[in-house]
Amino acid sequence: MKNILMTVMLLVVVVLLFNNIIVKDGTGTKAQIQSQGNAANTQIGNINP
Repeated sequence: MKNILMTVMLLVVVVLLFNNIIVKDGTGTKAQIQSQGNAANTQIGNINP
């Protein structure tokens, strides 16, 4: 029973960390990657052959 409780608590911590680090609105890793990707697309689009 103790092992199941520890496993559930560990999963809760992992989900909370994921939400705070990756998905956080505007400042999370996902938003930063999207911002950098958009900047790269803009720079590539501005290249004149």
